[in-house]
Amino acid sequence: MSTTLGWLYALAAGFLSAYVVQKLCFPYFWRDLLFLMKVIRYGVRLELFKLTSSVRTVLDRFIEQAQRIPNKPFVIYDGTVYTYRDLELRSNKLANVFFHNVRLKKGDCVALLIGNEPDFVSAWFGLAKVGCSVAFLNINIKSKSLLHCFDCCGAKTLIIGSDLLKCLDGILPSLLKSNIQVWTMKSHCEHPQVHTLQDKIDAASDHPVPAVLRATNSLKTPTLYIFTSGTTGLPKAAVITHLQSLKAAGGFWAFGATETDVIYIPLPLYHSAASLIGIGGTIELGATCVLKKKFSASQFWTDCKQYEVTIFQYIGELCRYLCNQPKTEMDQAHRVRMGVGNGLRQDVWREFLTRFGNIKMCEVYGSTEGNLCFMNHIGRIGVVGRSNFFYRLLFKYDLVKYDMAKDKLVKDQHGFCQRVKKGETGLLLAKVSNLSPFFGYAGSKQLTENKLLRNVFVKGDTYFNTGDLMAEDQDGFICFRDRVGDTFRWKGENVATTEVTEILGMVDFIQEVNVYGVEVPGHEGRAGMAALIVRPGLTFDEKKLFEHANRDLPTYARPLFVRLQKVMEMTSTFKQQKFQLVQSGFNPTTTSDPLYVLDYQQKSYIPLTNQIYEDIVCGGRKL
Repeated sequence: MSTTLGWLYALAAGFLSAYVVQKLCFPYFWRDLLFLMKVIRYGVRLELFKLTSSVRTVLDRFIEQAQRIPNKPFVIYDGTVYTYRDLELRSNKLANVFFHNVRLKKGDCVALLIGNEPDFVSAWFGLAKVGCSVAFLNINIKSKSLLHCFDCCGAKTLIIGSDLLKCLDGILPSLLKSNIQVWTMKSHCEHPQVHTLQDKIDAASDHPVPAVLRATNSLKTPTLYIFTSGTTGLPKAAVITHLQSLKAAGGFWAFGATETDVIYIPLPLYHSAASLIGIGGTIELGATCVLKKKFSASQFWTDCKQYEVTIFQYIGELCRYLCNQPKTEMDQAHRVRMGVGNGLRQDVWREFLTRFGNIKMCEVYGSTEGNLCFMNHIGRIGVVGRSNFFYRLLFKYDLVKYDMAKDKLVKDQHGFCQRVKKGETGLLLAKVSNLSPFFGYAGSKQLTENKLLRNVFVKGDTYFNTGDLMAEDQDGFICFRDRVGDTFRWKGENVATTEVTEILGMVDFIQEVNVYGVEVPGHEGRAGMAALIVRPGLTFDEKKLFEHANRDLPTYARPLFVRLQKVMEMTSTFKQQKFQLVQSGFNPTTTSDPLYVLDYQQKSYIPLTNQIYEDIVCGGRKL
């Protein structure tokens, strides 16, 4: 008896010791393991699709849900409820119109230029039911960039929203010359060359088109093209396969969302966050989403209370806007329990939680075209993701030394990259493999190749270059530090410096342009700034530059600051030097160069005085 008790005491002591050691040394072990098991479970299901060649796509899941829960609200938009059955029948009608009237066929690529509204989803799924791949166009991009998008993805048909016909001004002749047919979601159109859809939808059957049209036997079949900013100066069409769509659709589920949740989507559907994670994730769960035409900080909490929202999607800037709103009794009169997004600064994160309640903020790191994703399932403030021993077994990535001043990788004597130590900042690279493939961009093999690094650690290996500087601490938490190269982020959008440079370079008095992003206190990302050299014999015309930028660049890409220089500094490899300019920022007291700031009231660039600078830094001047 005493021997048995001794064993029991020893066993209990062993368990207690193990528990204490685990809590002290591996405090996140069980949460990491349970989360990873969910991810693996979802991944196994995708791998089974590969083995059986029986792929169930996001569209197939939507059709399943429309049959399982036909009367459940799927999309709530502007106070109107659209059930799963409503959008299933609407997309059937559109599929019939696309097939019989527009005469689209399986394998065609169609460009979609529609804002946030239910018909974005209906048109997307209607095209997918006919077997077409769909290119999501950014509704903010202008003429040249818009035309370039068609060259990238090879689309010969454009479906445009009824409220976006102004986007055709100046480019319709070019589209028609390229044999691109244009259809709008209206019954009547003042443009005789633009075909109407609504009258044909009204007369169309709501019976489904043959399922064989949408069938696919490979997860790697392209289904979407989503445009990202490119270092070539124009948008790049990231290839989105069924594999990527299905992975993204599992995001909410992985964080613990269920079919009882109501998800608030205020982000633009032409981006992958809202369409793939937001709409796709809602469908995967069989949940309900509240779709907003445009984000409104003043309406946000009213909406959340009215529609009993439990989860919302965000970018960091969105949360900052909410924190800047006047305090009201609505601040904690809601049921929101989770936010899913990216780019949330530590100070804003803390203020958000203090003011709006105990909401679990789940940061997700990943690019539209990338082959790696980090998820902060723990909820640690200020980190974009979590890694551990188990994660590294499945997903191979490394942080390598990068020289910001010289804008290049640091290599050893053998020409290989060098890994940074824990806690140090390095460039994030993700290994390309069968488990983590990189599908690249449509329209140019060179664009795809430019994102890859070869012979990184050994001869023959291949890594995807994220272009992001990150740091991983001793506990495996990963923090975003900065962006390298020719892209920065402002107002939730990626800005390609070379695109802005090319467009500004068309102004007659500008000889040379160097565009970069500068940090502005209290704002997410970086604001655009352009260093200019004026042509000899000409003068800087503030109003002309404003008119040119306002006409040819989307709002988020217009340089907020301008710096006039006499000589443009270059690197040793004859690239424009950005590092010193970025470090210098837009403070008029630190440079003798004339500085200007964008002013919409005066419709011009005006001198950046010390007073204006102080107003910007203190948040008194809206950018």
